[in-house]
Amino acid sequence: MKTTHTRLRRACAATAAAGLLLTGAVTATAYGAPAPGPSVSAAPSPDTGGEFKQITPAVALQLDAAVRQVMREAGVPGVIVGLWAPGKGSYVKAFGVADKATGAPMRTDFNTRIGSQTKTFTVTALLQLVDQGKVGLDDPIGDYISGVPNGDRITLRELAGMRSGLFNYSEDPAFDKAFTTDPDRRFTPQELLGYSFKHPVQFAPNAQFQYSNTNLVLLGLVIEKVTGRPLAEVIDKDVVEPAGLNRTFFPTGAEFPRPHAQGYTDQTASGKVEVSTDWDPSWAWAAGAMISDLQNLRSWARTLATGTLLTPATQAQRLKTTSVGIPGAGYGLGLFDVQGWIGHNGSLPGYESLGVYLPQAQATMVVILNTDILHDGQEPSTLFGEAITSIVTPGNVYPGHKPSEPKTG
Repeated sequence: MKTTHTRLRRACAATAAAGLLLTGAVTATAYGAPAPGPSVSAAPSPDTGGEFKQITPAVALQLDAAVRQVMREAGVPGVIVGLWAPGKGSYVKAFGVADKATGAPMRTDFNTRIGSQTKTFTVTALLQLVDQGKVGLDDPIGDYISGVPNGDRITLRELAGMRSGLFNYSEDPAFDKAFTTDPDRRFTPQELLGYSFKHPVQFAPNAQFQYSNTNLVLLGLVIEKVTGRPLAEVIDKDVVEPAGLNRTFFPTGAEFPRPHAQGYTDQTASGKVEVSTDWDPSWAWAAGAMISDLQNLRSWARTLATGTLLTPATQAQRLKTTSVGIPGAGYGLGLFDVQGWIGHNGSLPGYESLGVYLPQAQATMVVILNTDILHDGQEPSTLFGEAITSIVTPGNVYPGHKPSEPKTG
């Protein structure tokens, strides 16, 4: 059986540089080993003014050609692309097929599994509780959840910022085997934590950045404990509805409303490509289980980056990024800033998405595709993001570097 646990780690991975930018480039050190140098706490955005090209017919043709080239090179069945900038026009198109068996085309109105973009919703719900005075970002996780390694030292801020040092449960071989053996299995948050907590912590709290889905599962449990309500209800009622998102929700099972594309993945027990459309996303829970669509992700990218659901002071803390070890890329509280683009990506078996906002140009980019199969060790969503921004925002090319091959250890 091929090694898939790295891919599953990536499946809820972080930036569009995601499973690669954030998990491939930053290698964990054992707790007690020499600590890395201090991380840089600063906005990584380049000072380019955020210029966004007018989407003329000629530019649209360039975009068409770039998208199709990535599709051919990466073997992507179908992709949906949306670009919007005030006064510059818009570009909204679907390419390729939604179903390889029938040849049905991709459509711009499809629902999709958004993977780690879920993290932006979970952390927003947490930050709303901060604004209500019900939790503090510097509270230890042990104040809310017992049995967490280093629980008296790891804060909610460090969990949201991926600086806890807790082992990522989706890298655990036993988890990998359980998931690939039965992708329809229902996992509980406690089971997911069990896969993590049998491993030693990777480093002291706040010593470095390391992407870990374990962090978000813990924050989901904190939200449930403080509110006394299921996480799905909190996110749907307190985040999704106030944001005006009418096609975004947190599923409680494997439900996936039509219309949607079929998803194709090689994160399987055999390593062969399979259809993963109806696999249960409970293994990702607070880290990656949600569903949305193009227009909702467009709206959410702006809401997330501008902080309209939070107080200005809390949003300012959210946007304070720390280096992930790559120039121009930083992670804040449940979001990233890569070359000025603020937002998150998502990847889980069969689907990838990217939703980002460039404040200087008030521009939004959303990419949705129906595969997560890597191309030369790179996320296809990253390839699309780079190709598109090279044309419309040459001063803010996303992600602005060649991601490295993820490690399998």
